[in-house]
Amino acid sequence: MIRNTSHIDPTARTSRRGIRGLALAAAAVIPFAIGVAVAPAASAAPAEPGGWARVAHLSPDTKSVDVQMTALAGGAVVYELDDVAYGAVSDYIPLAEGTYVVSMVPSDAADDAEPVVQQSVDVAAGGPVTVAAYGVNADLQTVVFQDDLSAPAAGEARVRVIQASTVEPTVSVDTAQGRPIARDVPTGSATDYAAVAAGSWNLELTGADEVSSAAVDLPAGSVSTLFVLDTAAGSLTASAVTDSATLADMPVGGIETGGGGTARDEISPVGIALGAGALVGGAVIAIVAVRRRGSRETV
Repeated sequence: MIRNTSHIDPTARTSRRGIRGLALAAAAVIPFAIGVAVAPAASAAPAEPGGWARVAHLSPDTKSVDVQMTALAGGAVVYELDDVAYGAVSDYIPLAEGTYVVSMVPSDAADDAEPVVQQSVDVAAGGPVTVAAYGVNADLQTVVFQDDLSAPAAGEARVRVIQASTVEPTVSVDTAQGRPIARDVPTGSATDYAAVAAGSWNLELTGADEVSSAAVDLPAGSVSTLFVLDTAAGSLTASAVTDSATLADMPVGGIETGGGGTARDEISPVGIALGAGALVGGAVIAIVAVRRRGSRETV
C-alpha cells in the first residue's frame, strides 16, 4: 500500500526547518493576545485582504519532502511543513495577497540542499489555490490549480478530478453504476467542478491498460477534489479530499502574512493570560500615578 494521507499536521514534527516556522507563529500569537486586552477580537481583524494556498505531494517515487513557502517581496519564510509524504495534501494556508515561492527539499537533506521543486504562486484576495508537484522523480513537474469552493445546492456535493497518476497518461472516472464523472483526464490537469448527489460513491478508474476501483465519501454541502494516484503495485487509485472543510477555521475578512496561523473566535489560555496581564499592569500603573500626584498636592 502507498503511504497516502489526505491531511498534513503542520505541527507533527519540529525539525531544523520547523523551528523557524514555530518562531514565526509565536511572533504572530503575542501581538494578537495583547490586542485582546485593549479591543474586542472583531476590531483586531487585519486590514489587508488575502487568500489561501495549499500544497500537494503527488510524485509517487519522490521521498517525503519538507515544504517552505517564501514571500517574493522581502524573502520572509511565511510557512513550513515537514515530512510531507506522497499523496498528502495540506490544509489551506492563509496568506496576504501577493506572490510566493514554494520550495520542496527531501526531508533528510542537508540544510543547504537545493530544492527539488520551486514554483511561484500568485495569491489573490479571496482566492484559494493548490500547488502540486507531480510526475516521476526524474522529471518532476509543478502546477498551480485555481480552486472554486462555491457551495453546492442542498443535498448535493461538488467534486472535480486532479489526475496525477504516472501509470496512465489519461484516466476516466465513472461511478460503479456507469455515470461518468470525468473523461480522459490527462496527467497534471484538473477538471471543472461537477455537482453530484451527496453520499458514498464506488468509482471505476479507467486508463488505456488499467481499470481500478475506489470508494469515496462526498458529504452534503461539501466541495471535494478527487486525486487520481498510483499504488505501490502500479495500479490506479483515488483519494478524495474535502476542500471546503480545510477552510472551516479561516477568519472572516482580511488575512495577514506570517506563521500560517488562523484567527479564531475563541481566545487561547495564553491570550487570556497576556490580556489579563496587560489589564492588571495598566491598572497598577494608573493607581501608582494617582497616588504620586496626590502626594505632591498635599505637600
